[in-house]
Amino acid sequence: MLTYKELRRLQKETPSGLPCKRIALLGDTATQMLTIALRGTGVSLGIHFDIWEAEYDSIDRLISDAQSEFLTQHFECVILFQSTHRLLQNHARMDNEGDRAALADNRLAFIKHVCTLPQLCSTPILVFNYPEIDDSVFGSFACGIPSSFLTQTRILNAGMCKLAAQQKNMYVVDIASLQNKYGRDAMFSPSVYASTEMVLSLEALPHVAARCADIITALSGRIRKCLITDLDNTLWGGVIGDDGLENIQIGHFGIGRVFTELQLWMKKLRERGIILCVVSKNDEQTAREPFIKHPDMELRLDDFAVFIANWENKAENIRQIQSILNIGYDQMVFLDDNPFERGMVREHLPDIVVPELPDDAALYLEYLYSLNLFETTSVSAADSLRTRQYQEESARRATASSFVNEDDYLKSLCMQGKTEGFTTFNIPRAAQLTQRSNQFNLRTQRYTESEVETMAHSDMVIPLCVELSDRFGQYGLISVVILKKSEPETLFIDTWLMSCRVLKRGVEAFVMNSIIKKARTAGIKRITGAYIPTPKNNMVSGLLPQMGFALTKTDADGTQHYALNVADYKEQKCFIEEV
Repeated sequence: MLTYKELRRLQKETPSGLPCKRIALLGDTATQMLTIALRGTGVSLGIHFDIWEAEYDSIDRLISDAQSEFLTQHFECVILFQSTHRLLQNHARMDNEGDRAALADNRLAFIKHVCTLPQLCSTPILVFNYPEIDDSVFGSFACGIPSSFLTQTRILNAGMCKLAAQQKNMYVVDIASLQNKYGRDAMFSPSVYASTEMVLSLEALPHVAARCADIITALSGRIRKCLITDLDNTLWGGVIGDDGLENIQIGHFGIGRVFTELQLWMKKLRERGIILCVVSKNDEQTAREPFIKHPDMELRLDDFAVFIANWENKAENIRQIQSILNIGYDQMVFLDDNPFERGMVREHLPDIVVPELPDDAALYLEYLYSLNLFETTSVSAADSLRTRQYQEESARRATASSFVNEDDYLKSLCMQGKTEGFTTFNIPRAAQLTQRSNQFNLRTQRYTESEVETMAHSDMVIPLCVELSDRFGQYGLISVVILKKSEPETLFIDTWLMSCRVLKRGVEAFVMNSIIKKARTAGIKRITGAYIPTPKNNMVSGLLPQMGFALTKTDADGTQHYALNVADYKEQKCFIEEV
């Protein structure tokens, strides 16, 4: 973690040409140093955070005036920082117990009001929660007094979690958990507060800025999907090949409980949708044995999408995993207790995240917690199926090797495709795909759930959600197309993205055929589209010409514009049956 001083230096040296995020920061205490920390953090991540900082303690005025300098601007993200200190002052000034007991409800109502303002309802809003301040008015009895400040703070923080689940544009910046980890004395400096009214210490600012940046970058599609782990002295204590099954350290006694708790953490990640893989220097049969025979193992073989145990270079084995999963290295995390192996992977695969695990295994988990490696802005029911889907993909690959002709292989899959518009069930997954898809994505437009829900009810939008299945199993929702009516009898392809899990299945041909059917049903005669190049989406640079579109112009930034007359379209060959 960079220090505040280092972040301040970075933000002064912001390189030109970085991608820009326009952010508004509203606070009821001094926010100048937080702004600096945010900008420096952005530079460290290769992003320019262009921050509009509101005047000190002007939140109420800016929110209540529809013509305020805040509500009349467009921001890609809003950060709302209302401090526990100001809340405590308001609580102390209240005249009766009834008002004090309603403090949390009133603050929640205000936050909901901000999130539902017409100008902001489609803008991601990052809301800081409230680190506890025990004012010691009631001592330990405060928990039994509904109007006590400590009780109201706890009710408020719990209520914010519930509100964020309801308000799809609201994201909680959990600085209360940072105070739980580092302590109030580290988070708050009375001397700094007295001289600047800044409620966050200089030591805390980098951690707070990092939490904000984690959410902002996740909304931009920078997420981690895969955890690759070593085995010996990483997933259990000892070396299975030398110590034997009975002597590895795992279970509920001594250092073994450390590895048990690490496995339980990984198991929860898998259930959330993080892909687990193994890369180990071991004989494969020996490496698999604990997962099959050891009674104290929490993880089992079917928890892993890919299991590689051999004596090859680990970087090469990770490359093999990447080819199977078809995700970027920057979406992977690699855990290994051996500094040499960590260094080798960093050198050969610089984009992969390789935490510097402590020498003491007892510190592993707390260290990993602090890194917040798997930030997310949405969770869908489909996430829990991801490991099984990659296991099914391995079976498909094994079958493909027995075919010489690709068409014969695709026919053998017996694929079925289903298309529908946005529904209550698929909106969360569709929004998630817009936020996470980077490679097969024509324009890389990001949308929140609330924005997708708004489009679902618009007469100017024709959405297309595509699900796929074959004889091996369900892929789930794998492609999203958003068509917007731009001119009379014309549709513009605002979004066309696809999960890379279904590459080389002919899905793009199936989708294009479906787009044309929708267009003809709606009386559309012309479809336009654009390809906006990014460092990651080169694979779709030729998608529109391949589908019969003609290039109409190329902008100075490289954006390519295309058009297609619906009457001229020739149906694309594919082996997917529409159901």
